[in-house]
Amino acid sequence: PAGRFLCKRRIVLTVMSRYTCILITGFLLAVPILSPVVAENTRVTPLPSIQAPLAEDSLLLDIVSISDRRIAVGSRGHILVSENGKSWQQSRVPVRSMLTAVHFHDSNRGWAVGHDAVILGTRDGGKTWQLLHFAPELEAPFLDVWFSDDKNGIAIGAYGLYFSTNDGGKTWTDTGLVVEKELQDDAGPEEDSDFAEFYELHLNSIAESSDGTLYIAAEAGRIYRSDNRGRTWVELPSPYVGSFFGVLTLRDDSVMVFGLRGHLYRSVDRGRSWQAIETPVNEMLTNAIQLADGRVVIIGMGGTVLVSEDGKDFTVKETGTRTGYSALVQNNGVLTLVGEKGIDSLKMANAGK
Repeated sequence: PAGRFLCKRRIVLTVMSRYTCILITGFLLAVPILSPVVAENTRVTPLPSIQAPLAEDSLLLDIVSISDRRIAVGSRGHILVSENGKSWQQSRVPVRSMLTAVHFHDSNRGWAVGHDAVILGTRDGGKTWQLLHFAPELEAPFLDVWFSDDKNGIAIGAYGLYFSTNDGGKTWTDTGLVVEKELQDDAGPEEDSDFAEFYELHLNSIAESSDGTLYIAAEAGRIYRSDNRGRTWVELPSPYVGSFFGVLTLRDDSVMVFGLRGHLYRSVDRGRSWQAIETPVNEMLTNAIQLADGRVVIIGMGGTVLVSEDGKDFTVKETGTRTGYSALVQNNGVLTLVGEKGIDSLKMANAGK
């Protein structure tokens, strides 16, 4: 489907690209870096990211928080690291590809993915990065990445891209999304059942619940669940045919999916049924977190920040901006947000740590 939010979890088709990248209407291992790595089966040699004085103000698509450290990734291979959320240091990165998502297993070991099927790894908390995978010939970006431990991980992306590793990212296998049939309690909205067979759907976001269950939010209303750490998946009944760009698991093991035009749904039975949650906005919703005090915060285009005490009733938190946001983290009662204009911060009263 053309004309869609290609932000962190979609492809850049016109201006730029967990979600890949863009905004269509405005938001359209840690080892020293060695010589450029030549992509396997191609003659393309990736160029290292340029140190940019204004990197903090450039398009950033994802951010994670490890203890007090924050690591953000985005356009032109930019990776920024901060120990306090105020001053940022740009890391040296061996590619200039758009980076769409980042995941850390612990304070030292992390991975970032992006366009050109790029996968990077770090062993020193994001200071230096190693190129683990680079395949521009695939013409598809990775849009999210998740690891269960320091060895086993999954990278998902556009056009059904689904790679896995069992050696910490040194090698990756194109396993594809293995979907098994499950009796669905609710078939959801009617749609051409053959659609997915002829079009490889974008896999936009992956999340893990506290009990180890994995969920994937995808385009065309697809939602998947895995009970065996990603070896196989079942397609869940969907309440909506529009694309989902984000999935959030809550501490009570309920799960939320959200996406186009402010659409938000919640399930308390592992995705077998969904409840529509009204939101006071029509903007695209892109990412969400549950704060230390239990509140849920959802962000999106047009400066959207929604806050709920119970995950059911949401109100708008005014930000004074129309900037599109793509990801956020919490540190000491302050939200650090990233998006089309780089890094922003927002205080949350009584938010805990």
